[in-house]
Amino acid sequence: MLKSVVRAVGSAVRLSSATSTTARALPRLCPTMCPPSSATTRPFTRSLWMLNNNGASSGYRPKLFTSKAFSPSVSCGCGGLHTEGDKAFGDFLSDEIKEERKIQKGKALPKMSGGWELEMNGTEAKLTRSLGGEKITVTFNVNNSIPPNFEEEIEQGQQKSAEEEPEIVSTPNFVVEVTKQASKHSLVFDCHFPEDEMSHGEGEEESDIFAIREVSFQPEGDTDWKETSYTLNTDSLDWALYDHLMDFLADRGVDNTFADELMELSTAVEHQEYIKFLEDLQGFVKCN
Repeated sequence: MLKSVVRAVGSAVRLSSATSTTARALPRLCPTMCPPSSATTRPFTRSLWMLNNNGASSGYRPKLFTSKAFSPSVSCGCGGLHTEGDKAFGDFLSDEIKEERKIQKGKALPKMSGGWELEMNGTEAKLTRSLGGEKITVTFNVNNSIPPNFEEEIEQGQQKSAEEEPEIVSTPNFVVEVTKQASKHSLVFDCHFPEDEMSHGEGEEESDIFAIREVSFQPEGDTDWKETSYTLNTDSLDWALYDHLMDFLADRGVDNTFADELMELSTAVEHQEYIKFLEDLQGFVKCN
């Protein structure tokens, strides 16, 4: 009789422990991860997420299944799983979308001066203009264009208020293609925005805000960069030749003013795509 009582008590304890360990607590929406109330700056949420050490680079993978599952919603015909965590996730996304729309400067993209024509294809943008029988094409993609500028503050545990946080600016790599009518090849420049302003000599009043990484001749109209074509890397290039290459671009409208406007355009495009992604994510979670 005593052994039966002991076995019954032990089973109850094991059942209680299993229940407490397998139950998944709802995520707590802490203030540091919620979008700021101010509409003057972009929220800091994405920068924290991009620099999170628990991401894919560390080998961490979220659990796809838990031991405690909830029955699908009867009112939804998608047949998918609906949990309390999904509901909290959907509510968070609703608030996030509202805050992002508040700080959105406008639905219309900013115009580029200099007669550039814009063509959009998802996250990729193409700018074209004709000048003196030449066709200049600039292409860029807003994916992965937000630099992680806050790594040092996060590692040290320092956090800034919403008023002190700088605006999120998109600084994409971009490719400039110059095509002449009588040539079968285009001169292609692979450009980027360096973290530090570049200066090529003493006494310069204004440094270049963008830099040339590589230069190559490519077949006209070919969208793929051919590795068999000789590519000039500017890391060890003579500064005189580099300056002539920069002047070549400036004469065709690709200068600091163009680079500033490109960043403004890219930032607007990236913000639109981010809001669209949040809306698609919300629809996927809620099965709208």
